[in-house]
Formats: sequence, structure tokens, C-alpha cells
Amino acid sequence: MEPGFGRITELSGPRVSPDGRLVACTGKRWDGLEGRAHARICLVNATGGELRQVTDGPNDDAGPRWSPDGARLTFVSDRAAPGRFQLFVLDANVIGEARPLVEVPGVVEHHEWAPDGSRVLLVVAGARAEQADALGSGTLAGEEAGASWLPEVESSDDPEEARRLWIADPATGEARIIGRDDLNVWEASWCGTSSIAAVAGAGVDEGAWYRSPLVLIDADSGADRELLSSDVQLGWAMGAADGSCVAVIEALCSDRYVVAGDLILVDTAAGEHRHVDTGGVDVSWAAWRDPRRLLAMGLDGMDAVALEVDVGAGAAKEIWHSSDACGDWYPAADPLGDDAFVAVLHATDRPPALVSVASGDERVLATTAHTGHDRIRRSIGRRERLSWTADDGLTIEGIVIRPSGAGPFPLILHVHGGPISAFTMGWPSLSTALLVDRGFAVLQPNPRGSGGRGRGFAAHVVGDMGGGDARDVLAGVDALVTAGVADPARIGVFGGSYGGFMAAWLPTQDDRFAASVSASPVTDWYSERFDSTLGSWAGDFLGGEPHEAPEAYAGRSPVMAASASTTPTLLTAGVHDRATPVGQAVEYYRALRANGVPAEVVVYPEEGHGVRTMPAIIDAVTRLVEWFERFMPPDPAAR
Repeated sequence: MEPGFGRITELSGPRVSPDGRLVACTGKRWDGLEGRAHARICLVNATGGELRQVTDGPNDDAGPRWSPDGARLTFVSDRAAPGRFQLFVLDANVIGEARPLVEVPGVVEHHEWAPDGSRVLLVVAGARAEQADALGSGTLAGEEAGASWLPEVESSDDPEEARRLWIADPATGEARIIGRDDLNVWEASWCGTSSIAAVAGAGVDEGAWYRSPLVLIDADSGADRELLSSDVQLGWAMGAADGSCVAVIEALCSDRYVVAGDLILVDTAAGEHRHVDTGGVDVSWAAWRDPRRLLAMGLDGMDAVALEVDVGAGAAKEIWHSSDACGDWYPAADPLGDDAFVAVLHATDRPPALVSVASGDERVLATTAHTGHDRIRRSIGRRERLSWTADDGLTIEGIVIRPSGAGPFPLILHVHGGPISAFTMGWPSLSTALLVDRGFAVLQPNPRGSGGRGRGFAAHVVGDMGGGDARDVLAGVDALVTAGVADPARIGVFGGSYGGFMAAWLPTQDDRFAASVSASPVTDWYSERFDSTLGSWAGDFLGGEPHEAPEAYAGRSPVMAASASTTPTLLTAGVHDRATPVGQAVEYYRALRANGVPAEVVVYPEEGHGVRTMPAIIDAVTRLVEWFERFMPPDPAAR
């Protein structure tokens, strides 16, 4: 990582200026081996050139948005107090320091300018509101430092856990809260200049998002009416500039922000809604070009796809298709002109780059490439897609990364989180690159329950976690053993979150695993139901409450089956993780230890859901590689 220190090495959330000349985005920058990468606002010309960092914190600056006239660039920053994000503004054509635009109590998570530039909406969370597990779990800002004896308190009526909608006047800096006190707003977007489309509902805990409907809120009175509800989840609501329509994505989700499914258009006047025929693409993002046209991004299997949507006809036309990965979790982009767009793309041989796409042709605007990327590229001998047939005839897809030279190799089965997520052919992670560099092959499967293949494929995992998807990934291992890629005597498994559950679960179901590394896992569904912020989701995916489906809770809990495992297991967890609390890892560790199985649990005192800071990242990755090298070394003679 050292070659990347002191420079922007990650890019996200591009936003094109109204005149199409500039692209703003959030860049991440590492400055040393302490703490985490900090976010900075960056600019680049839409025709390409030098990526300019235009803010310097301290702390984080993120989420740039242009005023409709292009004269101002706003963003959120916690430069005044760590974790307390507020709204700041830069004058686009004047060299100078950012200044506060408005200050509100709480944490500004999102903001957006009204189409006429007269107002700015803010989604503001209380300091103790729960962070999405996809972003690390824990709370947003936490408590102020106090006496060491002070207890941590959770209360069912704590206003600091809620998310509310505010409207700010950019001319005066004045802001007011709008909407019902009991309406918790997860996300919001202007729909015209007098209404706001929001995913909002009752309940402030993270699990409440899964049942929140789409509502339309009057920006003056705060009155709201429901536009759409669903038996699954709604996300990324985008209102048209003329107020006539809202585009929203309906999808079966396991994580807030990780949304890919059906694109729905809702007529705000009539209240009617239509599903857009996307040709099988799971839509993950949509942005309006004008009130009659949408740019939609999505996933087709493992490929990124861009669609042009005719709102009147309710029809979508593919304008771009790529095997490269796009965006963060799923594809996202921002429109550029009448038919182009800007996105962050990355692939096996392409470090993350800001790219414009017009008529299918790609143009690199800015790249994060440095000499460290060259080293990672050299560690990957070969990377390819593959498919195999599950025991019930379903075709399963995945990716295999292997070292140079001939196999068979020791194989690490890497199971993704979610479970509704997907591996794509993006830039390899640090852990993957290190494992391959040390002589391991890595299989990254997309079993049933993964995104990119429609709601029906994702729904296979509901009520059957660790069932059909477990058989799918084992069939992938069998296929690589048969092909001579994998050594059947040296098979390991690794994963985080839901992948951590699978890394604990699979060794209780199959004795082939020589080693396992389970990060931020669920190992006991009973305690997960009421000790986790995602408890209601667990109930939905297990088929009911513990008293309604006791067999599912017990029958799919690794801790209940620990006596069946003889696999040496390393477990890791973060103290601040509320999604898969630290006790999940500790429970399973103690169960394995009681049965005489080699096991180790590593608890990181400053981490949440996953390890995201230095030097903890180095420690976690080193432990992972060392564990597999100890129990299934690439050189069999070293055993």
C-alpha cells in the first residue's frame, strides 16, 4: 500500500456539473499506517486531465453535489468534530476555502439541491443512529467522551436514533425540520420543486428499513402520502425535475445500500406504478437525464450494464455492456450530456478509474494507478469466469483466480457477504492478491441468493440459508478438483458477514476443509435475532420468529453443529459491530475449543463490521494468510 500513500487511491460517487465541463467525486486518501483513509472532494475535467483534490479536511469530506446553476459545489464534512457531518460549500469558479452552508443538530447523511436552486434537502440522523452494516455498523457519531464509568445506554424512545428530513435555504443558511415526528427518513430526493420522494416509515432501528414504503412529502407543509409499498425492499428513489414521476428500485435485499432488482416508475398524480422491462438486468441505480428519460445502471450476471429508459413507453434499451466492475457494491453512474455517462470502472488489469462512456466508447478521465497496483497485477497469474451445475441442475457462476504455473493448487473458497451480493471481475482485494501471491487459488462463487440474476434467483436463499447455496459452492469446489485446479487435500474456506456464517457453517456439513477463516460471522441465529440491528431481517430470511420456526434457528446455527466440525478455525470480530455482534465469533470459538478443535478468536477494539483501519487491516490480512499457510501450506512438504 505504501506507493499509494499521500495520493487519491479510491474514487466513488461521480457528479457531472450542469454545464458538463467538470466531474466532482469523492476520493479516498491514505496518509500512513495509522487510522483509515480519509475522504476528499476531487475534480477533473469531463474531457480528462489531472485529478485535483480541492478539499483537505481535516477528517472527511464526501458526497459532492452541484447547485443547478453550477456556481457552487456542496458536500458533507466532519472537519469541525469527528463523526458530526455538516453541510459545506465551495464556490466553483473562485479559489478559496470551503465554508459552512448550514448547521443542524445531528449528522447530515445526504443532501440534494432543488431543481430551481432555491432550497436544499438534508437527511439528518441522530448521533446515535445506527450505521448500515455495509458501511461498518456501529453508530454514526457515538457518545461524547465522558467519565470512564459512564454506561452505554440504549432506549426505545431515544430521539438521537432517528433520521429526519430538513429543508435549508442556501441564501440565508437557515434550516427547518419537516414531516411527522414518527416518520423515519432513510433516503430522499426532490420530486419537482415542492415535493420530496422518500423511502421512509415507522421505526428507527436498522431493521425498520426493510419494511419502509415510498412516500411523497410536501416540502412546505411536511404532509406525506404513501406512493408504493412492497413485500421486499425499496431503495434509491429518484424524483423527476418536473415532479411527475419517481423512479425507485424494488429488490430483495440483505443490506441497506446494496440494492439491485426491478425498476419501477410511479406516477405521482395518479399514484399508479409500472415495472420497466429491463431485459433481465437487475437495476442498481437510476438518474434522470430529463423528465422523460432515465439512465439506469445494473447487473446482468457479473456484467455491468447501462440502459436508456423511455419513461413514456416504459421501455429500456441497452447502451453499454461490460465485463469490468462498475461503482462500489453494484453499478452506478451519473449522466453526461444527452447520451453519455461517467462512472468508476475497475477490472483485473485496471485499477479504479473515472471513465466517461459515449456511444459505447470509453474514455479515461482520471486513474488511481500507481506502482503498488503493478505489484498486485503481477501476483495474479490467471483469472477467469467459470460455471458449473448444481445438484438440482441450476447453473452457478463464479470466478477462479490462480497463481502462475500448473496445478493442482491449495484452494480457498471465498464466500461473499449478503447473502444477496455478487462477485464481479473487479480489481482484486488485498487479501485475494496476497493469497494468490503466496500460492493459493481462490474460488469466488455466486450461488443462489446472489444478485445479478433476477429476483427469483435471489429468493432461493430465503428460508434456506446454508442449504442450496452451500451445495452450490461445494459443487464449484468439486468442479475445480475434477479440472485439476484444486488439490482435494488442501481446501479452505473464508468469508465475512454472511460469508463468515458460511465459513463457520460449511465445515459442520462437509469434512473436506483443512482450514477456515470466519470474519464478522453469524454463528447463532437465536442470539442474532435479538442482539443484532439486523434481527428482523434474520427473522424474514429464516421464515419467522424463533417461536415460529425453532428448527430453522437451531438447524442452521453453526454453534449448534460445532461438534461436527474438526476444521481449524480463525474467527475475527469488531467490538463496535452491531450487525453481527462480537459474541457471535466468541460463541463459536468456545464451542470449537470445547470439542478440541484448533481455534482462535481475534477481537479488534476499534472496529465494527469488518476491519477498515490501519494497522488493523495489516494484522487481519496477515493472520488470514498465516492461518491457511499453517494448516494447508502451498508447499505440501511444509506440513
